[in-house]
Amino acid sequence: MSGLKSVPLSGARRSDGGGDAITQGRLVDREVDLELDCDVVVVGSGASGAAVAHELTAAGQRVIVLEEGGYFRPEQYGAMRPSETLRHLFRDGGLTFVLGVGDSPMVNMTMGRCVGGSSVLTGGVCFRIPGSILAGWHAMGLTMFTEEALEPAYQAVERATHIEEVPIQMRSQSTLAFERGARRLGYELKPMRRNTLGCDGCGRCNFGCPHQAKLSVDIAYLPGALAGGARLVSDCRVDTILTHGERAVGVTGRLYNGGGLRKPGSHFRVRARRVVMAAGAYNTPGVLRRLGIGRQSGQLGRNMTVHPAFRMMARFDRELNGWKGALQSAFSDAYEHERITLTALYVPPGVLAATMKGIGPEHVEKARGVPRLSIFGGMLHDDPGGQLHHLLGRTFSTYRMSARDREAMVRITEVMAETYFAAGAEQVYLPILGMDPVRSMDDLRRIDLRRIPAKRFECSSQHPLGTTRMGVSPAHSVIDPNGACWELEELFVVDGGIVPSSLGVNPQQAIMTLATRIAWHLRERPLPKS
Repeated sequence: MSGLKSVPLSGARRSDGGGDAITQGRLVDREVDLELDCDVVVVGSGASGAAVAHELTAAGQRVIVLEEGGYFRPEQYGAMRPSETLRHLFRDGGLTFVLGVGDSPMVNMTMGRCVGGSSVLTGGVCFRIPGSILAGWHAMGLTMFTEEALEPAYQAVERATHIEEVPIQMRSQSTLAFERGARRLGYELKPMRRNTLGCDGCGRCNFGCPHQAKLSVDIAYLPGALAGGARLVSDCRVDTILTHGERAVGVTGRLYNGGGLRKPGSHFRVRARRVVMAAGAYNTPGVLRRLGIGRQSGQLGRNMTVHPAFRMMARFDRELNGWKGALQSAFSDAYEHERITLTALYVPPGVLAATMKGIGPEHVEKARGVPRLSIFGGMLHDDPGGQLHHLLGRTFSTYRMSARDREAMVRITEVMAETYFAAGAEQVYLPILGMDPVRSMDDLRRIDLRRIPAKRFECSSQHPLGTTRMGVSPAHSVIDPNGACWELEELFVVDGGIVPSSLGVNPQQAIMTLATRIAWHLRERPLPKS
């Protein structure tokens, strides 16, 4: 970092309309290194980082937010084709794989890498932390997390992001078809809660809302923070946390301005009185590991839960046009006792058609059948079987599925198939590689699902959690209940890595709530002297 030039954010080339508050690192002259100064540097602009930046800026603190991904205005990403979204907004183009260990599935984990993080790419689903989960945390000693104690933060998040129930009339014909089967089997679907305002049910949530109706954090939190004096630098990779004695005093890294696609170029250094890591459960541990943090407990990068998710399709004798309606409008917790949550979903028809099996005329025929398809999903409240590994500067992960999660994976398949046949489906496509469609429950019963290797199950995830888990003892956790790192003063972690167990529901609201609670703690905690 020798020869650093001190350049104010307003001195770098910035995005159109971004004003002095936003600097796109990829546009900074590659001959210029940046040296910046603030009270608090927040690494990551997703659900947790944006919430913290909003709260601390409102308290009068000088905040700089750093984001590895690019900056795109809502009207820009809303106009992208899905292929462009995958390239520019998703980490690894949406193809981050978690290797299954033993009889475990390979998990395709999708994560955002853009200003706003994964919140830009979710279906907007929001759940409070279930009471049964809080009871489990109490057994770990985390008795301070009660529904009453969390209520103010819940309400703050719900106001900021406008969390509301999806009206029944916005359920797609795909969801209604599954619902008919559920009722015939004796269980109900419940309205989903999402962070939306003015949603028209276009079904593009997972590729960035084209109407700014999903209040992702780049819409709900960051504009207020920037208007209040926060600064944002995109296209920058944090490599190291700076320390002075036993205290974190900033971060260093590289800007992606080296030419070509995301090639590192010039350096940057941010000096801060406090460092807040919000880079996500998959990315924060790598930065902490370079400092040797986590050796005391041995827990850094371990205890990862992923909410293994499975998608099932069914073909009906009529057109459903299931993409018309809210993408995720309903769910069922009827099988919560089996650690299963069922959720409505759909995929844009062009993307769905492209993924249909077959080549040539066979593929064309199947693609033409997309309007007759219904899709529903299920996810597991899983045990902590994931672990992060680091090699040659890269992060990769492994996942060992527990025996009870293996059984729950089979049960998800059975339950969704039975529901579709009860609804009158002609064919059901199981989430199993190489499996032909089944045409009846009798066909399904002839298949011994428990003997099929787990690696043949098509599994995805959007919810890595627990890799920097919080706890009441440095012997068993990485951070304390207020987000403070046990091993380095003025270093805090606020992202999904702190969640000490699987939630069994989408974690977006839980992450924002915990981050808000930590931010309120930081507002009252005096900043150290420079």
